Amino acid sequence: MKNIQPLAPPPPNSKHEHLTHPKYRADIDGLRAIAVLSVVCFHAFPYWLKGGFIGVDIFFVISGFLISTIIFENLDKGTFSFSEFYARRINRIFPALILVLIACFAFGWFALLADEYKQLGKHIAAGAGFVSNFVFWNESGYFDNAAETKPLLHLWTLGIEEQFYIVWPLLLWSAWKRKFNLLSLTLVITTLSFALNIKGLHSDAVATFYSPQTRFWELLIGSTLAYVTLYKPNLLATKKQKLNTYLNAIIYAPSSQSNDNTLRNIQAILGVTLLGIGLLLITKERHFPGTWALLPTLGAVLIISAGSQAWLNRVILSNRILVWFGLISFPLYLWHWPLLSFARIIESETPARNIRIAAVVISIALAWLTYKFIEKPIRFGKFGNTKTIVLAVLMIAIGSIGYISYKHNGFSSIRTSISGINYSGNDIVKLTENDPISHSNCMKMYNLSRNIRYCSVSTSDKPNIALIGDSHSAALYNGLSEQLLSEGKGLVNLGGRLFLDVATYPLGSNAEIEIYKGGIRATEFVAQEKSINTVILVSRGPFYLYDNWIFTLISNPSITDRKQVFEIGMRKTLDALNHKEQVIFVMDNPELNFDPRLCFVRPLRKNTSSTGDCSISRVAYNLRHKEYRELVRRVLKDYPKVRLFDSSAYLCDTLKCYGKIGGKILYGDSDHLSLNGAIFISKELSKVLNGAESKLLIQ
Repeated sequence: MKNIQPLAPPPPNSKHEHLTHPKYRADIDGLRAIAVLSVVCFHAFPYWLKGGFIGVDIFFVISGFLISTIIFENLDKGTFSFSEFYARRINRIFPALILVLIACFAFGWFALLADEYKQLGKHIAAGAGFVSNFVFWNESGYFDNAAETKPLLHLWTLGIEEQFYIVWPLLLWSAWKRKFNLLSLTLVITTLSFALNIKGLHSDAVATFYSPQTRFWELLIGSTLAYVTLYKPNLLATKKQKLNTYLNAIIYAPSSQSNDNTLRNIQAILGVTLLGIGLLLITKERHFPGTWALLPTLGAVLIISAGSQAWLNRVILSNRILVWFGLISFPLYLWHWPLLSFARIIESETPARNIRIAAVVISIALAWLTYKFIEKPIRFGKFGNTKTIVLAVLMIAIGSIGYISYKHNGFSSIRTSISGINYSGNDIVKLTENDPISHSNCMKMYNLSRNIRYCSVSTSDKPNIALIGDSHSAALYNGLSEQLLSEGKGLVNLGGRLFLDVATYPLGSNAEIEIYKGGIRATEFVAQEKSINTVILVSRGPFYLYDNWIFTLISNPSITDRKQVFEIGMRKTLDALNHKEQVIFVMDNPELNFDPRLCFVRPLRKNTSSTGDCSISRVAYNLRHKEYRELVRRVLKDYPKVRLFDSSAYLCDTLKCYGKIGGKILYGDSDHLSLNGAIFISKELSKVLNGAESKLLIQ
C-alpha cells in the first residue's frame, strides 16, 4: 500500500465511492468484551475488581484505532464523505442509545422523586446532545449527590467519543487538503493532550477526568496505531526481524523451524499483562487518568498491533463467548449502569448482592435483545438516508423532552395527579449548594481571594453577622439567612475550613490543598473585618478527630495527636475572634449512619428499611461525639464570652437522635442538614443570637 504522505485531494468532479471499512477482526471484539466486562464487574462488585473502570480507556483506544483507520483509508482513496461518515455513526450509536434513554425516562416516571426526575431530565438532554461529560463536570462539588444515583452517569464516555468524532475527521481532512504530514500531526496532538492530562491532575482533577482535551490522547494512541498499521507496516521491520530471530533462538531448539509469530505472541502477552496490572493496581484513589492510564492504553495497543494471528488473539480473544460479549458490548455498557443505579436509588443504599447479580443478568439479556432486534436491523437494514434522518429526529425529540422535564421540575404535579403519589417529596432532602452568582458577588463585596471555598451574602450591604466554618456552615447558611432576613438582619457565610493554623484536606488530594487552606484565610479575614461584630462558628468536629483526612498544624507538623491539633487550632481561632461583640460556637448536629432517603416511603419501595423512626440511638451518638464534646467544653471554659449552641439538644432526646421531626427529613445526606433541617435549627439559633440561652444535651 502506498504511503499516505503526501495525499492529494480528489479532482473536483470525481464521484465518491462508499466509505471503505477495515477488515473485521474477531480478536478486537474479544478485547471489547474484556473492556465491557471489566466495567460491569467494577460497577456491580467494586471490591472484586477495583480497577475495572479502566475498561473505558480500552474502549477509547479501540475507537480511535477503528475510526482513524476508516478516515485514513478513505482520505487516501479520495472516497471520504462527511455525510456518509456521520450517517454511519448515527446508525451505529443512536438506536441503542435512544432505546435506553426512553427506558430510563419511562421507568424514572414511576420510580423517582421530583428532584431526581428533574436531574434525570437534564442528563437525558445532555446524553442526547453528547455533552454529558461537561454536565457531570459542572455538577461535581461537595454537595453533589452520589455518582451511584445518576442513572446516566456512564454517558460521559460517549460525550468524549462523539466530540472526538466531530473534531478529528475535520482536522484530518483539513490537514490532508493542505498536504500536511498526518502522522506528525497525530503525534503532536497526542503529546499535547497527554501533557495537559498530566498537568491537569495537579490543578483540577475533576476537569482532567471529564475534559475532552485531556482524554483525546487515549483515542489518538489508537489513531497513531491505525496510521502505522496502514502506511508504515515495515517500520523498524529489520530490527523487528532480528529481535524475532533472537527470541526464536532462545525459545526454540536449533533444529526447530523458525516461528515468525514469536514476537507477536510476546507482544500480545505483554499487552494482556499490562491490562492485568492495571486492573489490579489502579483504584479510584489513584490520580487518574495521568500516567496510570498508560497501562490500559498501551496494553490495548500491544494487543491490537500483535494482529489476529498471535496465539492469544487467535485462541483466547477470538473465543466465541468473548466475541459474543464483544458484539453486544455497546448495548451492555448502556444498559448495565442504569439498572444498577436505579436499584441503588430505590433501595437508598447499596443493593443486596442478589439484586446486583440480577441487574447484571438482566442487562446482558437486554443487551442481546437490543443488538439482535434493534442494532443489527437498523444498522445493516434498508431505507438508507430516511432511517438516519428518523434516528436524528428521535434523538432531538428525546433530548428536548428531557430538557422540558428538567425545566418543569420533573413534572411533579402531573405525575402526582396521575398516580396519587407525592413525587415532590416536599424537598425533604434538598441540600444547600454554594450559588455561583452569590459567591461571585460576595467575593467582590469583600475583595477576597479566589481560594475562599464558600462565600455567600444575603444582602446588598455588608452584614454584621458572619457564619464561618466548613461545609456544615454552608449547609446551615440558607436556613439561617432566611430566618435572619425575616428579622431584618443580613448574614455572610465565609469559609472552607475553620480553625487557624490547621490544615485539613482529603488524603491524596493535592489539587485542593490551597482551597482548603483558603478556609483558614476566611477566618483570618472575619477576625479583621470591622463591619462584622457577631460570628457564628460551625465545625464538623468528630470528623476531623477520627476520619481519614489530613489534620495537622501548619506551624508545627510534628504534632500528630488530632485532639491536640484540634484544641490548639480552636484556641487560636477564639483568640483571634475574642474581640468581637458576640461569638457563638455551634456544637454540630449528630451524624446519621444511613442515607436519609431511607426514612420515607417512596415509589417502588413500600418500607423504610431498618431506620425505623429515622433515628440513631443516643448510645451511638455518644460514642461518636463524646471526646469532641468534652474537648469543646474544656476549651470554652477559658473563653466565658463565647456562647455555646448545642444543635444536638434540639435533635436528640435521652434515647435517640432524629433525622426526621414533624414529618420532615432534616438531613440531605448522613451528616449535612437539608434545607428543612437548616431552617429548623436556625429558628433556635436565632433565639440564642437574640440573647436566649441554648439548650444543652445532658451527657
